[in-house]
This record gives sequence, C-alpha cells and structure tokens, in this order.
Amino acid sequence: QGSRLQAAPVPPSRERDSAKLSIRSRGPLAAMSFVKQLVVDCRGHLLGRLSSIIAKELLNGQQVVLVRAEDVNMSGSLYRAKLKYANFKRKKTNSNPRHGPFHQRAPSKILWRTIRGMVPHKTARGAAALDRLKCYEGIPHPFDRKKRMVIPAALKVLRIRPERKFCKLGDLSSLFGWKHSALIERLEGQRKVKSE
Repeated sequence: QGSRLQAAPVPPSRERDSAKLSIRSRGPLAAMSFVKQLVVDCRGHLLGRLSSIIAKELLNGQQVVLVRAEDVNMSGSLYRAKLKYANFKRKKTNSNPRHGPFHQRAPSKILWRTIRGMVPHKTARGAAALDRLKCYEGIPHPFDRKKRMVIPAALKVLRIRPERKFCKLGDLSSLFGWKHSALIERLEGQRKVKSE
C-alpha cells in the first residue's frame, strides 16, 4: 500500500509547463488572478505601464473595468505630450480622411486605444480580449460601490523619480477638444460627499 501512495515521476514536458505557469503567476496581478471582474482605479498610474499590464490580463481571459481614466499620468511635460498628440492628429488617410485613423479626444477612449495597440486586435483572440475591457471617466454608478484596486508596478510614485515632469491625461484631452472635465469634476464631488 505504501508503494501505491508514492508520487509518480513528472514527465519533463509537464515540468516545463508547470514552470511556465509559475512564471506567469508571478505577474503584477498574481494575487488577484481571475476574480470575476477587476475594477482598477487609474488615478496616479502611468499610461503605458498600466496599459501593458491590463493588456496581458485581458489576453489571459480576465474582465477589467478601468475608472477615473482622466487621472492617468503620463511621464514628460504637458507641452511634450501636446506636441506628440498634435503630430498624431495629423495622420490621416490621404484619399479620404473619413476612413481613419480616428483621433479620440476623451481620456477613456485614449486609454482604450493605447491598450488596443498592445493587443492583437485584428485576430479573434484579440477582439475577444478587448470586449472584456471597459473604460470610464470618473466612477459611474455600479462601480462606486465595488472594491477598487491599484497596480503598484504601474504607479507613478514608484516608477519615476519625484523630480521628473509628468502630466494628466485629462489635461491633454481638454487641450484637444474634450469638453466634459467640469462635469466629471462635479459628479466626482457629489460621489465623494455621498460616500462619506
């Protein structure tokens, strides 16, 4: 009976697979893996670092909701970000600009598009991953009562030096035609008063 309880030797291919799984589980969201829906508060996160982590989670099958997209930070001054976005805005289809590329103004749409660039969105797998993503300015009703998480690997205070310049995505959006910053501010004020 003792011999029957001994563990069978693991084949080398299975060992490699388990090693891969352990590497995957050591990612920035390892502790939170596969909750029904991750609600991430974007305030104070860096745009690129946040996007790359979220893109990976989406491809792994996780549903993600991003709130307060207007408070995402970008490294570099607002002037530098403005030049980059103005350059991006000049890109268009020569024969018919209505064919794209389309230049979004709202912070949630800019964040969504940044994540789209990190996902193979033209394949079925990538399209399904993007369907699992929702982005919002402010914190709309169903999510104001849910537990929100932060991603330390993408936080500005932990990733860039304190003397470095940075700007907010909401400020950049306002410069390029986003008109709802005052409304979002008012709604956020009401939400904070209600939650006290």
